[in-house]
Amino acid sequence: MAAHFANVKSVLSGDTFVLSSPNNPSQEKTFSLAYVSAPRLSKDGDEPYAFQSREFLRNLTVGKPIKFTVLYTIPNSGREYGTAQLQDGTTFPEASVKAGWLKVREDAGRKEESEAALAMIDTLRIYESEAKDEGKGLFSGSGGVIEVQNDLGGPDFLNKWKGKTVEGVIERVISGDRLLARLLLTEKKHWQVMTLIAGIRTPSTARTNPSNGQVQPAEEFGDEARAFVESRLLQRQVKVKIVGVSPQGQLVAAILHPRGNIAEFLLQEGLARCNDFHSTFLGPDMAPLRAAEEQAKSARKRLHRAFVPKATDNKEAEATVTKIVGGDTIIVRNKTGAEKRISLSSVRGPRAGEASEAPWREEAKEFLRKKLIGKHVKVSVDGTKPATDDFEAREVATVTQGGKNIGLQLVEGGYATVIRHRKDDTDRAPNYDELLAAQEKAQEEKKGIWSGKSPKVKNYVDVSESVQKAKIQVSTLSRQKKVPGIVDFCKSGSRFTILIPREGVKLTLVLAGVRAPRAPGRNAQEKGEPFGQEALDLANKRCNQRDCEIDVHDIDKVGGFIGDLYVNRESFAKILVEEGLASVHEYSAQKAGNATELLAAQQRAKEARKGLWKDWDPSQDAQEEEEAAPAESADADVTIDKKPEDYRDIFITNVDSNGRIKVQEIGKGTAALETLMNKFRSFHLNPSNNAGLKDSPKAGDFVAAKFTEDGEWYRARIRSNDRTAKVAEVVYIDYGNTEKQPWSKLRPLSPEFNTQALKAQAIDAQLSFVQLPASPDYLNDAINYIYEITEGKQLVGSFDFIDSKEGVSYITIYDPKAEGSHKVTESLNRRIIEAGWGLVPRKFKRWESSKAFESLVKNLKEAEKVASDAHRGMWEYGELYED
Repeated sequence: MAAHFANVKSVLSGDTFVLSSPNNPSQEKTFSLAYVSAPRLSKDGDEPYAFQSREFLRNLTVGKPIKFTVLYTIPNSGREYGTAQLQDGTTFPEASVKAGWLKVREDAGRKEESEAALAMIDTLRIYESEAKDEGKGLFSGSGGVIEVQNDLGGPDFLNKWKGKTVEGVIERVISGDRLLARLLLTEKKHWQVMTLIAGIRTPSTARTNPSNGQVQPAEEFGDEARAFVESRLLQRQVKVKIVGVSPQGQLVAAILHPRGNIAEFLLQEGLARCNDFHSTFLGPDMAPLRAAEEQAKSARKRLHRAFVPKATDNKEAEATVTKIVGGDTIIVRNKTGAEKRISLSSVRGPRAGEASEAPWREEAKEFLRKKLIGKHVKVSVDGTKPATDDFEAREVATVTQGGKNIGLQLVEGGYATVIRHRKDDTDRAPNYDELLAAQEKAQEEKKGIWSGKSPKVKNYVDVSESVQKAKIQVSTLSRQKKVPGIVDFCKSGSRFTILIPREGVKLTLVLAGVRAPRAPGRNAQEKGEPFGQEALDLANKRCNQRDCEIDVHDIDKVGGFIGDLYVNRESFAKILVEEGLASVHEYSAQKAGNATELLAAQQRAKEARKGLWKDWDPSQDAQEEEEAAPAESADADVTIDKKPEDYRDIFITNVDSNGRIKVQEIGKGTAALETLMNKFRSFHLNPSNNAGLKDSPKAGDFVAAKFTEDGEWYRARIRSNDRTAKVAEVVYIDYGNTEKQPWSKLRPLSPEFNTQALKAQAIDAQLSFVQLPASPDYLNDAINYIYEITEGKQLVGSFDFIDSKEGVSYITIYDPKAEGSHKVTESLNRRIIEAGWGLVPRKFKRWESSKAFESLVKNLKEAEKVASDAHRGMWEYGELYED
């Protein structure tokens, strides 16, 4: 009888091997040990000690070379029986019988004629008798029954075992990623279940369709992947880390061979791809698998032999977000000014066609707007989305702002879902596994689209839809300052749709005091004016989708709201004018109170020859100003040979929001005013004189108004009216301050107190050779400084020039109690400039250029240099006139 050599592929029971040829592993045979029997393993229930018997033989032989000799063959089945020997000299069945894990067949030797065989049987019976006497193996008692469960049995299994690593034996390898594993969870109970190798997917092996019997051939490398796993895992004892259950109820687990995770080895050899669906099961353990797959791709192994690395330059580029298109798409502008559309990698915003997602579309877009609009971001391009019937091709990229991944934040908040990529789709986020984990957490916490609820819908009433609606709303908005809003749409450089969340309204805002050229319409026939498109582009760049503040002054004839728009606390009208993309409408600007700021901005644009003023000729302006009298009084067009010596004692009673001051002369006028005011108070204390106005007041009317702060009655003039709210803005003519008063609190001004009895005592004045800041913030600080150095003081005003047609006196102010008073160097005008709250105008009127004021101007310019060098006040950031 000849001896043969083979490798032990597996052990079916304590007495039977599956052997494979050393030269051709696909050649297999079943070989049983002669003259003995082992308890059977069965799906319907193992016989007592069947597993232990099998384990004894498996532990000694699986994966090892063996020499076997066939003693006899069963004719019906063709099964061969004989003896086997390991390289270390261990022989079977002797070793198993001696250990008590096999019984000698009762009929053994009955038909045997060979003396050697009979001697062997006698030896086996002696070993069996010794094992019985010593209570070994099968003879150790009644505790050899192990219950085997062939399914997981419900969610309790995962609740108990998820995340734990247990001992197991791989009983069968169905494919490269699918195994039958026996989990040795307790001494008396095992689970034998279909198990998917976590984190990978291998090509399929050949399989038969049970419905029609047709054989579906194996995918390329499918059989090779199975053979790779079989040679390493079949019937090996391994560590099994339980991580989850598939949608079909199969166990998902990491299979840990003594040399490492089998999934990593498959990936490194190009026999598997990463399985995105298992990413959330594995968490951080997915990263080594991704790295192993990249290794195989770089080497172009097997499944990746046609792999072509992405050509995209994924270096981070800095950009500014200019528009939020939707819950996953933005437009960014790079440093050169070029704009491009970006979709966030591996992330999909709420879809209109999905009932659970659609209500969250605006929420997701608003989340992105608050996070990104106008912000600097870093963009790393991960690939491209090809063009479809509905969309043009676009880049997909990872976008970070302040070091935080925006796509991840969307998913964490439940504002987006993670795209399930095709297995060959490499245009994905580098943190794809982190995105999947974030989605799972958002689902567990029922955030956003996973909440099963719809967000509270924000419905905005369009109050510019009709003049009637606008009239009702304007009274509310005009009483408020810096109303917070959102620029929803830019219609032109000076016309916007604004959302006011706290009022629940949207409106059309028209910038006060400026006129921007008309932008081209959507139709080719609707041509715009020169620089109209540029003005609109600037509006979109600086304002669109930004948080803003608005001041509303009035409404126009079609329901538009006239007012100021502030983005980042800066007036956009000023920006537009400064860039030469709008002109100042002086009458409207004066009415709105922003004329000084806008005209200064326009002058800068002219001098820089920007936009509308690219062909500006200063001489044309001078001619136009002369022809447009009385826009500037002819009185101002004079030269003064000698500085006037016109000093008057004064009080400053008010500083307007545009920086003009109101002064009272101390002397006959103030004495007469005191007498008049005593009579005025007595008159209004008399109940018979408390009748209100008979008719609606008109702008310019003189009335008696009760000043809110002290409750006293004063002479006043109506500056403007809100006829809807029945509120008037009044100017107290003897002091210059203003406030809004309901018509019901006004009284007619008795003739004995009118301006014929005593002229208005508040004189309009302006500080000679001092231009206050154009910026609203600095202007406010300048006004506060003027109040600080003048309030409650009797001062002396040098009336340098009186423009009778404009009704404005230009004065230099001194504090008579200050040391060195009346000296040019001690004027309050100089103090204001030296403190950095004013500057010497760059363009003088004719009288200001007179030789008589040269020394005064020189002194003020010296003060300006002191402030500039010390970075005081409005000079805090350096030179104001740099381009």
